[in-house]
Amino acid sequence: MQANIPHHHISFPPNSLSPTPAAKLPRHHHRHDHNKNSNLHVPKAISISSPPPTITTTTTTNHETTPLDQNDDAVAAFWDYQFLFISQRKETTQPITLLPVNGAVPSDFPKGTYYLAGPGLFSDDHGSTVHPLDGHGYLKSFHVADDGKVQFMAKYVRTEAQMEEHEPETDTWRFTHRGPFSLLKGGRRVGNTKVMKNVANTSVLKWGRRLFCLWEGGDPYQIDHRSLDTVGRFGLIDDGGGDEKKSEWAAAAGGGVDLWDVAAGLLKPILYGVFRMPPKRLLSHYKLDTKRDRLLTLSCNAEDMLMPRNNFTFYEYDSNFKLLQKQEFEISDRLMIHDWAFTDTHYILFGNRIKIDVLGAIQAVCGLSPMISTLSVDPPSSSTSPIYLLPRFPGEEEAGGRDWRVPVEAPAPMWLLHVGNAFQTVDESGNAEIRVHAATCSYQWFNFTKLFGYNWRSGKLDPSAMNFAKESEYELLPHLVEVTINLHAAEKTDAPRSSSSSTCDVAPLNQWNKATDFPIINPAFSGDRHRYVYAAACSGSRPTLPHFPFDTVVKMDVEEGSVFTWTAPRRTFIGEPIFVPKPRSDSGPGEEDDGYLLVVEYAVAIQKCYLVMLDPKRIGEGDDAVAARLEVPRELNFPLGFHGFWAPDDDDDL
Repeated sequence: MQANIPHHHISFPPNSLSPTPAAKLPRHHHRHDHNKNSNLHVPKAISISSPPPTITTTTTTNHETTPLDQNDDAVAAFWDYQFLFISQRKETTQPITLLPVNGAVPSDFPKGTYYLAGPGLFSDDHGSTVHPLDGHGYLKSFHVADDGKVQFMAKYVRTEAQMEEHEPETDTWRFTHRGPFSLLKGGRRVGNTKVMKNVANTSVLKWGRRLFCLWEGGDPYQIDHRSLDTVGRFGLIDDGGGDEKKSEWAAAAGGGVDLWDVAAGLLKPILYGVFRMPPKRLLSHYKLDTKRDRLLTLSCNAEDMLMPRNNFTFYEYDSNFKLLQKQEFEISDRLMIHDWAFTDTHYILFGNRIKIDVLGAIQAVCGLSPMISTLSVDPPSSSTSPIYLLPRFPGEEEAGGRDWRVPVEAPAPMWLLHVGNAFQTVDESGNAEIRVHAATCSYQWFNFTKLFGYNWRSGKLDPSAMNFAKESEYELLPHLVEVTINLHAAEKTDAPRSSSSSTCDVAPLNQWNKATDFPIINPAFSGDRHRYVYAAACSGSRPTLPHFPFDTVVKMDVEEGSVFTWTAPRRTFIGEPIFVPKPRSDSGPGEEDDGYLLVVEYAVAIQKCYLVMLDPKRIGEGDDAVAARLEVPRELNFPLGFHGFWAPDDDDDL
């Protein structure tokens, strides 16, 4: 029940990035019924670089944000969205101890560091703005010590592009790289070939006692895990030392030179030389095979997106970065792969199909549009989606003589966003089944040139671009699915060897129908059968922001089909949750949900960030799920992060 307390107003001074008065988050979060009236006027988008001279929000004298009427909420929702993407130029020089505003760090919380990758800068000092995906990498770390103190640090990743665009003596910025998703206003357009702007802002990984920031399409950058200082680019692909020949799987695709080989030969000098693209693009999503203690990575060739075929190379490393195996697969399809899955026997690629936009390509080359406008999604003509099951280990026969070149056709047109986990089971009769839990969306919802609502023509954000679908059309939105593939259907038929000979089923995970993404599990179960899936979701309580940004952590029990949720305070958003498992005892592993969840709250109405520790076993019990909420100093408030990583302390960290 909402108390009837007088309101006061908060005004934003000119060019300020945050409200003047300080305020605290509410101690208790509340659920709000979704208002079905969607006929609201949403203000036009404005620049993400600076707010207008004055805007008004409403709070209560006890620092809890009050419900707004529909018209006020439309305005507040618009501005809340803008403040989720405001640049942060400050960095830390020393660790800062965070103070809890609710609860306390549990005494059994594991010791280690939560790293969070994401962009930090969206506008320069010369009139240009960039897409959030092109924002310079701003790495955050939250170290949990033995005494329960949490120390925070944040620094920019010193990539080649960052060092070129930032003048440290004057602390000014001038964007010179276009980046794939942006178009500079204060920089060079025509003839600007600086497209592959490696900003190291997408994901973070600690492996082999080395810390890395990754980006979709270039070498990772190694970071000092204590100071967050940038060590430099790390040639993960080149340093493997493996055989550069195609694997037997690629060789089996056929020999000789065809028309597309000639076309690829013509494209390579342009892409490698003129646009300075790496021959192989390392994807930002990696996998950890905890049973084998291996790091799995994936790359594709630079020219693949312009060709009607793809060359995917999988690498597996031990904890000393020794390349244990490398396999290349050539697939006759034009695909855009962002995330992928693996099991004990397969690599799994969901076929997100793309096509060349000829007009967009001409405009991009002439500097009239971003390079990403060269591509557009290519919805399947049928009501199916291809899934490629690629043999993980050379020499292993495929079940039922299945040809890996022929995809399994999933009975639903879908675009894969992120994978939570995949695993394989075998019954007593030897019949194998693969299950994948992932976040997918429709081809209608996914749009390269409108991600996050960024308009490259105006350099502004429009939240309606991420919230256009109706609640009843949840299948168009990002949502969780369970994909089940039976690999042994061919054994019961006379299907030829060249057919996929597999059956597939796709269903909403636990019948959950809210917009949801960033599925994760307890990492100890990666590639193995799991029971719980956690993800970021939207409660739908705000009529003008019904689907994004997210404000809810959802826990799904895939065995019982149950769903539990925890929702952040009103006018507060969240990013990707991270599961922190408790150390295993001498008696063996504990329960799968024995640990904690970490998630960052973005209290945009007061321009503050909070690190929240949640008890997974108490998700669904309201604010009782919150073990601790720790406040990041207001002057270090940071924009929405992307992907994170939990690294337990080892001997090198002490």
